[in-house]
Amino acid sequence: MKYYLGVDGGGSKTLALVCNERGEIVGRGYGGCGNHQLGPEPAKANIRAAVDEALARANVSRGEVAYAVYGLAGADREADFRVLRPMMADLGLDAHDIVCDTVIGLRAGTRQPDGVVLVCGSGTNCYGVNKRGESFQCGGFGYEYGDFGGGGELAVEAFRTAIRAWEGRSEPTLLAEAVPAALGFPSVEAMFHDFLDRDARIPRDLVKLLFEVADRDESARAILRRQGVELGLSAQATIRRLGMEADRFDVVLVGSVLTRGDSRYVVPYIEDAARAIAPRCSLRVLTIEPAGGALLLAMDRSGLEIPPEVYDNLTEALPVQAAAVQGGSD
Repeated sequence: MKYYLGVDGGGSKTLALVCNERGEIVGRGYGGCGNHQLGPEPAKANIRAAVDEALARANVSRGEVAYAVYGLAGADREADFRVLRPMMADLGLDAHDIVCDTVIGLRAGTRQPDGVVLVCGSGTNCYGVNKRGESFQCGGFGYEYGDFGGGGELAVEAFRTAIRAWEGRSEPTLLAEAVPAALGFPSVEAMFHDFLDRDARIPRDLVKLLFEVADRDESARAILRRQGVELGLSAQATIRRLGMEADRFDVVLVGSVLTRGDSRYVVPYIEDAARAIAPRCSLRVLTIEPAGGALLLAMDRSGLEIPPEVYDNLTEALPVQAAAVQGGSD
């Protein structure tokens, strides 16, 4: 029996999974932050702890692991991999690969090795890989580097839209009532002065207000529409760069804004943009934990031809509802 290890190392937690060649989960391990950008040594210790626990629970030795894939937040550029390669090599699994956590999100959401993933969680990201194995990442580095949106920026848009309406710089909006109420203030004016006095940060959970009022409020719909359009542009850029216009593939949607919010206000704009240049593509919402994608990549890398049974077993064992939904650049 062959065994595979998949790791999802995010900004707040790390999940390690061991499965057999039938896709049956035989061991799980947990750790803290796995993002080296927040501290290489703590990240390494947390990943090691998760891996050790998963192997121990599976009663599998390192030598019995056919392949391991580490899907890590912050693994974006060569500068990151120069730090990560010796870190992961020191964990003692000879046959392994390191990829960005966006990559495992894509593999978790489709039953083929190629495709495109769009992430909209705390931030946004887009990544694709074509049938020839060529890959491209579009975005993931913040507003200054071309991105728009994600929970953090959408919350800011909700906050500032409420203020602009109060001041009279934009049309009236239900956000002018919903935002201060959600933050415990009697009015926009009271909220305005309190946040300035404290130099307070705008809470990310304000993004949910956009979805709550969208059916009755054009300002909220416009913000969500812009998010959908921007994500659609990222998908188009990735598809064109990889020459996937004539291919049949999945566009996988990952992150709480796309998987938990009302899909009517964002997803149609993504679908229109993607299908405009790649009419054979299909949109799919992530249904299994991203760590399952790391397992599938490990099987791919080892040369295993993955049967439907594996996908079925992972889908049953790793429903995405059981975990915090991964966000791009989360």
